Amino acid sequence: MQHPPIAVSILTGFLGAGKTTLLNRLLKDPALENTAVIINEYGEVSIDHMLVEQAASDGVIQLADGCLCCTVRGELVDTLADLVDRMHTGRIAPLKRIVVETTGLADPVPVLQAVMGHPALVQALRLDGVVCVVDAVNGLSTLDAHEEAVRQAAVADRIVLAKADLAEEQQLAALSRRLASLNPGATVLDAADAPATALVDCGVYNPETKTADVRRWLGAAAHEHHHHHHDDDHAHDHHNHGHDNRIRTVSLTHERPVSWSTIESFLDLLRSTQGEKLLRMKGVVELAEDPERPLVIHGVQKLLHPPARLPGWPDGARGTRIVIIAQDLPEDYLRRLFSAFMGEPVLDTPDRAAVEHNPLAIAGFKG
Repeated sequence: MQHPPIAVSILTGFLGAGKTTLLNRLLKDPALENTAVIINEYGEVSIDHMLVEQAASDGVIQLADGCLCCTVRGELVDTLADLVDRMHTGRIAPLKRIVVETTGLADPVPVLQAVMGHPALVQALRLDGVVCVVDAVNGLSTLDAHEEAVRQAAVADRIVLAKADLAEEQQLAALSRRLASLNPGATVLDAADAPATALVDCGVYNPETKTADVRRWLGAAAHEHHHHHHDDDHAHDHHNHGHDNRIRTVSLTHERPVSWSTIESFLDLLRSTQGEKLLRMKGVVELAEDPERPLVIHGVQKLLHPPARLPGWPDGARGTRIVIIAQDLPEDYLRRLFSAFMGEPVLDTPDRAAVEHNPLAIAGFKG
Protein backbone atom coordinates (compact mmCIF):
# COMPACT_ATOMS: atom_id res chain seq x y z
CA MET A 1 0.00 0.00 0.00
CA GLN A 2 1.37 3.39 -1.02
CA HIS A 3 1.18 5.91 1.80
CA PRO A 4 0.89 9.61 0.93
CA PRO A 5 3.84 11.73 2.11
CA ILE A 6 3.63 12.67 5.79
CA ALA A 7 3.48 16.41 6.49
CA VAL A 8 6.33 17.56 8.75
CA SER A 9 5.89 20.71 10.84
CA ILE A 10 8.88 22.16 12.68
CA LEU A 11 8.09 23.91 15.96
CA THR A 12 10.87 26.23 17.04
CA GLY A 13 11.34 29.09 19.46
CA PHE A 14 13.90 30.19 22.01
CA LEU A 15 14.26 28.69 25.50
CA GLY A 16 11.27 29.54 27.65
CA ALA A 17 9.23 30.92 24.75
CA GLY A 18 6.34 28.54 25.42
CA LYS A 19 6.73 25.83 22.76
CA THR A 20 5.75 22.93 25.00
CA THR A 21 2.76 24.79 26.44
CA LEU A 22 1.53 25.42 22.92
CA LEU A 23 2.21 21.82 21.90
CA ASN A 24 0.29 20.47 24.89
CA ARG A 25 -2.74 22.47 23.82
CA LEU A 26 -2.47 21.57 20.16
CA LEU A 27 -2.22 17.85 20.79
CA LYS A 28 -5.68 17.91 22.36
CA ASP A 29 -7.14 19.32 19.13
CA PRO A 30 -8.84 16.74 16.86
CA ALA A 31 -7.13 18.42 13.87
CA LEU A 32 -3.85 16.87 15.04
CA GLU A 33 -5.00 13.29 15.29
CA ASN A 34 -2.63 10.69 13.84
CA THR A 35 0.31 12.93 14.68
CA ALA A 36 3.76 11.91 15.91
CA VAL A 37 5.76 14.37 18.01
CA ILE A 38 9.55 14.35 18.04
CA ILE A 39 11.06 16.37 20.87
CA ASN A 40 14.71 17.33 20.55
CA GLU A 41 15.14 19.08 23.87
CA TYR A 42 17.68 19.13 26.66
CA GLY A 43 16.63 17.52 29.92
CA GLU A 44 13.32 15.89 30.64
CA VAL A 45 10.48 15.78 28.15
CA SER A 46 7.83 18.02 29.65
CA ILE A 47 4.78 16.93 27.69
CA ASP A 48 1.77 17.20 29.97
CA HIS A 49 1.58 14.04 32.11
CA MET A 50 -2.15 13.96 31.55
CA LEU A 51 -1.45 13.12 27.92
CA VAL A 52 0.95 10.27 28.56
CA GLU A 53 -0.69 6.86 28.57
CA GLN A 54 2.21 4.44 28.42
CA ALA A 55 5.95 4.63 27.85
CA ALA A 56 7.85 2.25 25.63
CA SER A 57 11.47 1.31 26.22
CA ASP A 58 12.56 2.33 22.74
CA GLY A 59 11.87 6.04 23.16
CA VAL A 60 8.40 6.08 21.62
CA ILE A 61 5.68 7.18 24.05
CA GLN A 62 2.02 6.49 23.40
CA LEU A 63 -0.08 9.52 24.30
CA ALA A 64 -3.60 9.23 25.65
CA ASP A 65 -5.19 10.60 22.49
CA GLY A 66 -3.41 8.11 20.26
CA CYS A 67 -0.55 10.39 19.25
CA LEU A 68 3.04 9.24 19.51
CA CYS A 69 5.88 11.05 21.18
CA CYS A 70 9.55 10.39 20.45
CA THR A 71 12.45 11.86 22.36
CA VAL A 72 15.48 12.32 20.13
CA ARG A 73 18.53 10.74 21.69
CA GLY A 74 20.49 10.44 18.47
CA GLU A 75 20.16 11.85 15.00
CA LEU A 76 16.86 13.34 13.87
CA VAL A 77 17.12 11.58 10.51
CA ASP A 78 17.33 8.19 12.26
CA THR A 79 14.24 8.94 14.32
CA LEU A 80 12.28 10.08 11.26
CA ALA A 81 13.38 7.02 9.29
CA ASP A 82 12.35 4.76 12.19
CA LEU A 83 8.87 6.31 12.33
CA VAL A 84 8.44 5.91 8.57
CA ASP A 85 9.58 2.28 8.78
CA ARG A 86 7.19 1.54 11.68
CA MET A 87 4.31 2.95 9.65
CA HIS A 88 5.18 1.15 6.42
CA THR A 89 5.55 -2.18 8.25
CA GLY A 90 2.25 -1.77 10.11
CA ARG A 91 3.74 -1.49 13.60
CA ILE A 92 2.06 1.88 14.10
CA ALA A 93 -1.08 3.35 12.56
CA PRO A 94 -0.65 5.54 9.46
CA LEU A 95 0.53 9.04 10.34
CA LYS A 96 -0.83 12.23 8.85
CA ARG A 97 1.70 14.54 10.44
CA ILE A 98 4.99 14.68 12.33
CA VAL A 99 5.75 17.67 14.56
CA VAL A 100 9.44 18.20 15.36
CA GLU A 101 9.93 20.40 18.41
CA THR A 102 13.51 21.67 18.33
CA THR A 103 15.66 22.58 21.29
CA GLY A 104 15.39 26.25 22.19
CA LEU A 105 19.03 26.78 21.27
CA ALA A 106 18.70 25.21 17.84
CA ASP A 107 19.17 26.86 14.49
CA PRO A 108 16.18 25.52 12.52
CA VAL A 109 18.05 25.44 9.19
CA PRO A 110 19.87 22.11 9.88
CA VAL A 111 16.52 20.62 10.96
CA LEU A 112 15.04 21.69 7.63
CA GLN A 113 18.04 20.12 5.90
CA ALA A 114 17.47 16.84 7.74
CA VAL A 115 13.90 16.67 6.44
CA MET A 116 14.66 17.81 2.91
CA GLY A 117 18.07 16.30 2.29
CA HIS A 118 17.76 12.57 2.95
CA PRO A 119 17.08 10.65 -0.28
CA ALA A 120 14.75 8.10 1.31
CA LEU A 121 12.92 10.52 3.59
CA VAL A 122 12.27 13.04 0.85
CA GLN A 123 9.91 10.52 -0.78
CA ALA A 124 8.10 9.67 2.45
CA LEU A 125 7.85 13.15 3.97
CA ARG A 126 6.84 16.61 2.79
CA LEU A 127 7.93 19.71 4.63
CA ASP A 128 4.81 21.57 5.71
CA GLY A 129 6.44 24.55 7.37
CA VAL A 130 8.15 26.20 10.32
CA VAL A 131 6.25 27.57 13.31
CA CYS A 132 8.24 29.85 15.64
CA VAL A 133 7.03 30.69 19.14
CA VAL A 134 8.16 34.09 20.42
CA ASP A 135 7.79 35.23 24.04
CA ALA A 136 5.96 38.57 23.81
CA VAL A 137 7.46 39.80 27.10
CA ASN A 138 11.12 38.86 26.52
CA GLY A 139 11.12 38.59 22.73
CA LEU A 140 12.92 41.86 21.96
CA SER A 141 15.77 41.22 24.40
CA THR A 142 16.09 37.61 23.17
CA LEU A 143 16.37 38.77 19.56
CA ASP A 144 19.01 41.32 20.65
CA ALA A 145 21.10 38.76 22.48
CA HIS A 146 20.86 35.60 20.37
CA GLU A 147 21.46 35.17 16.64
CA GLU A 148 19.73 31.77 16.80
CA ALA A 149 16.50 33.46 17.86
CA VAL A 150 16.75 35.84 14.90
CA ARG A 151 17.25 32.95 12.48
CA GLN A 152 14.31 31.06 14.03
CA ALA A 153 12.00 34.01 13.42
CA ALA A 154 13.45 34.78 9.98
CA VAL A 155 12.77 31.37 8.42
CA ALA A 156 9.31 30.84 9.97
CA ASP A 157 6.06 30.51 8.03
CA ARG A 158 4.05 31.23 11.17
CA ILE A 159 5.12 33.28 14.20
CA VAL A 160 3.14 32.64 17.38
CA LEU A 161 3.23 35.24 20.15
CA ALA A 162 3.09 33.62 23.59
CA LYS A 163 2.24 35.53 26.80
CA ALA A 164 0.92 38.48 24.74
CA ASP A 165 -1.55 39.26 27.54
CA LEU A 166 1.37 39.90 29.91
CA ALA A 167 3.20 42.31 27.61
CA GLU A 168 2.73 46.06 27.68
CA GLU A 169 1.02 47.53 24.63
CA GLN A 170 4.09 49.55 23.59
CA GLN A 171 6.34 46.53 24.07
CA LEU A 172 4.06 44.36 21.95
CA ALA A 173 3.90 46.97 19.18
CA ALA A 174 7.70 47.27 19.05
CA LEU A 175 8.08 43.47 18.90
CA SER A 176 5.47 43.21 16.14
CA ARG A 177 7.32 45.83 14.07
CA ARG A 178 10.61 44.03 14.64
CA LEU A 179 9.20 40.69 13.52
CA ALA A 180 7.51 42.23 10.47
CA SER A 181 10.82 43.80 9.48
CA LEU A 182 12.73 40.58 10.05
CA ASN A 183 10.22 38.32 8.28
CA PRO A 184 7.69 40.25 6.19
CA GLY A 185 6.16 37.04 4.79
CA ALA A 186 5.23 35.31 8.06
CA THR A 187 1.71 35.12 9.48
CA VAL A 188 1.70 36.31 13.13
CA LEU A 189 -0.77 34.68 15.53
CA ASP A 190 -1.60 34.86 19.23
CA ALA A 191 -0.84 31.63 21.09
CA ALA A 192 -3.85 32.08 23.35
CA ASP A 193 -6.45 31.62 20.64
CA ALA A 194 -4.68 30.27 17.55
CA PRO A 195 -6.39 27.02 16.50
CA ALA A 196 -4.33 24.02 15.48
CA THR A 197 -5.49 24.44 11.90
CA ALA A 198 -3.85 27.89 11.79
CA LEU A 199 -0.49 26.48 12.84
CA VAL A 200 -0.30 23.57 10.44
CA ASP A 201 -0.91 23.33 6.70
CA CYS A 202 1.70 26.02 6.07
CA GLY A 203 2.64 24.58 2.67
CA VAL A 204 1.53 25.86 -0.71
CA TYR A 205 -0.68 22.83 -1.47
CA ASN A 206 -3.05 20.90 0.75
CA PRO A 207 -3.40 17.38 -0.70
CA GLU A 208 -6.48 16.64 1.43
CA THR A 209 -8.52 19.55 0.14
CA LYS A 210 -6.61 19.70 -3.18
CA THR A 211 -6.28 23.47 -2.82
CA ALA A 212 -3.27 25.75 -3.18
CA ASP A 213 -2.60 29.23 -1.85
CA VAL A 214 0.48 30.69 -3.50
CA ARG A 215 -0.03 34.17 -2.06
CA ARG A 216 -0.20 32.98 1.55
CA TRP A 217 2.73 30.56 1.17
CA LEU A 218 5.11 33.07 -0.34
CA GLY A 219 3.91 35.83 1.98
CA ALA A 220 3.08 39.43 1.29
CA ALA A 221 6.68 40.15 0.29
CA ALA A 222 6.28 38.33 -3.02
CA HIS A 223 3.34 40.46 -4.08
CA GLU A 224 4.69 43.88 -3.22
CA HIS A 225 6.94 45.75 -5.58
CA HIS A 226 8.92 47.73 -3.04
CA HIS A 227 12.14 46.33 -1.62
CA HIS A 228 12.48 45.35 2.01
CA HIS A 229 15.30 47.21 3.66
CA HIS A 230 15.05 46.07 7.24
CA ASP A 231 15.40 48.61 10.02
CA ASP A 232 14.77 51.63 7.78
CA ASP A 233 11.26 52.48 8.93
CA HIS A 234 11.74 51.94 12.63
CA ALA A 235 15.41 52.67 13.19
CA HIS A 236 14.52 54.22 16.53
CA ASP A 237 13.09 50.88 17.67
CA HIS A 238 16.23 48.81 17.05
CA HIS A 239 19.12 50.86 15.78
CA ASN A 240 21.74 48.49 17.15
CA HIS A 241 20.42 45.09 16.16
CA GLY A 242 23.28 43.65 14.15
CA HIS A 243 21.75 40.18 13.86
CA ASP A 244 18.71 41.61 12.08
CA ASN A 245 20.81 43.72 9.75
CA ARG A 246 22.54 40.62 8.41
CA ILE A 247 19.29 38.97 7.28
CA ARG A 248 17.34 39.96 4.17
CA THR A 249 14.07 38.75 2.67
CA VAL A 250 14.24 39.37 -1.08
CA SER A 251 11.39 38.77 -3.51
CA LEU A 252 12.38 38.12 -7.14
CA THR A 253 9.65 38.35 -9.77
CA HIS A 254 9.46 37.76 -13.52
CA GLU A 255 6.16 38.12 -15.36
CA ARG A 256 6.81 35.90 -18.40
CA PRO A 257 7.19 32.10 -18.59
CA VAL A 258 10.78 30.88 -18.26
CA SER A 259 12.42 27.63 -19.34
CA TRP A 260 13.30 24.95 -16.81
CA SER A 261 16.96 25.11 -17.89
CA THR A 262 17.06 28.82 -17.02
CA ILE A 263 15.57 28.33 -13.55
CA GLU A 264 17.73 25.27 -12.93
CA SER A 265 20.91 27.13 -13.92
CA PHE A 266 20.02 30.12 -11.73
CA LEU A 267 19.31 27.91 -8.69
CA ASP A 268 22.40 25.74 -9.25
CA LEU A 269 24.72 28.75 -9.48
CA LEU A 270 23.11 30.48 -6.50
CA ARG A 271 23.30 27.38 -4.31
CA SER A 272 26.83 26.38 -5.32
CA THR A 273 28.30 29.85 -4.78
CA GLN A 274 26.12 31.25 -1.97
CA GLY A 275 24.59 28.14 -0.37
CA GLU A 276 25.78 28.77 3.18
CA LYS A 277 24.11 32.19 3.14
CA LEU A 278 20.71 30.93 1.93
CA LEU A 279 18.59 30.25 4.98
CA ARG A 280 15.47 29.41 3.01
CA MET A 281 14.11 29.74 -0.51
CA LYS A 282 10.52 29.33 -1.72
CA GLY A 283 9.15 29.92 -5.16
CA VAL A 284 6.46 29.29 -7.76
CA VAL A 285 7.53 29.30 -11.42
CA GLU A 286 5.60 29.60 -14.68
CA LEU A 287 7.48 27.22 -16.96
CA ALA A 288 7.67 27.87 -20.67
CA GLU A 289 7.45 24.10 -21.29
CA ASP A 290 4.19 23.74 -19.33
CA PRO A 291 2.79 27.14 -18.29
CA GLU A 292 -0.55 25.74 -17.04
CA ARG A 293 1.00 23.81 -14.13
CA PRO A 294 3.06 25.91 -11.69
CA LEU A 295 6.41 24.52 -10.57
CA VAL A 296 7.01 24.75 -6.81
CA ILE A 297 10.59 25.08 -5.57
CA HIS A 298 11.74 24.90 -1.97
CA GLY A 299 15.34 25.05 -0.81
CA VAL A 300 17.49 25.34 2.31
CA GLN A 301 21.10 26.40 1.87
CA LYS A 302 22.57 24.09 -0.80
CA LEU A 303 19.68 21.63 -0.68
CA LEU A 304 16.77 21.82 -3.10
CA HIS A 305 13.68 19.75 -2.43
CA PRO A 306 12.61 17.78 -5.54
CA PRO A 307 10.49 20.29 -7.49
CA ALA A 308 6.74 19.61 -7.40
CA ARG A 309 3.94 20.63 -9.75
CA LEU A 310 0.57 22.11 -8.84
CA PRO A 311 -2.44 20.99 -10.91
CA GLY A 312 -3.19 24.59 -11.90
CA TRP A 313 -2.84 28.25 -10.99
CA PRO A 314 -5.01 28.75 -7.91
CA ASP A 315 -5.38 32.49 -7.64
CA GLY A 316 -4.35 34.01 -10.94
CA ALA A 317 -0.84 34.80 -9.72
CA ARG A 318 1.00 33.70 -12.85
CA GLY A 319 4.63 34.44 -13.52
CA THR A 320 7.68 33.55 -11.45
CA ARG A 321 8.00 34.57 -7.80
CA ILE A 322 10.93 33.44 -5.68
CA VAL A 323 11.33 34.56 -2.07
CA ILE A 324 14.83 34.21 -0.63
CA ILE A 325 15.71 34.61 3.05
CA ALA A 326 19.48 35.06 3.23
CA GLN A 327 22.15 36.10 5.70
CA ASP A 328 25.09 38.29 4.67
CA LEU A 329 24.03 38.20 1.02
CA PRO A 330 23.51 41.64 -0.61
CA GLU A 331 20.04 42.19 -2.08
CA ASP A 332 21.54 43.99 -5.08
CA TYR A 333 23.66 40.94 -5.93
CA LEU A 334 20.59 38.65 -5.88
CA ARG A 335 18.58 40.98 -8.10
CA ARG A 336 21.41 41.40 -10.63
CA LEU A 337 22.03 37.66 -10.79
CA PHE A 338 18.33 36.94 -11.30
CA SER A 339 18.06 39.64 -13.98
CA ALA A 340 21.04 38.18 -15.84
CA PHE A 341 19.35 34.78 -16.06
CA MET A 342 15.94 36.21 -16.91
CA GLY A 343 17.45 38.17 -19.79
CA GLU A 344 16.38 41.49 -18.32
CA PRO A 345 18.73 44.30 -19.32
CA VAL A 346 20.32 45.94 -16.29
CA LEU A 347 22.99 48.60 -16.62
CA ASP A 348 26.52 47.24 -16.14
CA THR A 349 25.29 43.68 -15.54
CA PRO A 350 26.55 40.76 -17.68
CA ASP A 351 24.19 38.37 -19.38
CA ARG A 352 23.45 34.76 -18.38
CA ALA A 353 26.23 33.23 -20.50
CA ALA A 354 28.85 35.50 -18.96
CA VAL A 355 27.62 34.81 -15.43
CA GLU A 356 27.60 31.02 -15.89
CA HIS A 357 31.13 31.21 -17.25
CA ASN A 358 32.33 33.48 -14.45
CA PRO A 359 30.15 34.05 -11.34
CA LEU A 360 32.53 36.82 -10.28
CA ALA A 361 31.16 38.90 -13.15
CA ILE A 362 28.26 40.00 -10.92
CA ALA A 363 29.13 42.94 -8.71
CA GLY A 364 28.73 42.14 -5.03
CA PHE A 365 29.76 38.49 -5.36
CA LYS A 366 31.50 37.11 -2.31
CA GLY A 367 32.73 33.56 -2.52
